[in-house]
Amino acid sequence: MARGEAPAPATASAKPVRERIAALALRQVAFGSVSLLPVRFESSRIAGPFEDGGRTLYCVSSHMKGRSFGKGERPKVVVRQDKAADTLTAIDDDEVCQGHRTEPFAELDTLSNTKSGT
Repeated sequence: MARGEAPAPATASAKPVRERIAALALRQVAFGSVSLLPVRFESSRIAGPFEDGGRTLYCVSSHMKGRSFGKGERPKVVVRQDKAADTLTAIDDDEVCQGHRTEPFAELDTLSNTKSGT
């Protein structure tokens, strides 16, 4: 690398897909992206990947605290993965998440805590 030259940006696929999904979820309004108050997440869960109508989907949910005083929220987001273009997109289709087995999604809890400074 020449002197004064910036390093090349990391490609999207350089990060694990679960970290990319967590980052996408945190950019959603339901997950507090426009909140003036700091939020924190607990017991985050992810389902997927699973196929639905030719789409590869993930479902993310969590317990969010901090945006409303005294009452926790349960944000949810459905993420579509386009493997050919290596992209992730949040979609509006909550019904596809019914009946899928979830597992802990520590990447969301960890990423949100590093962004909030805790």
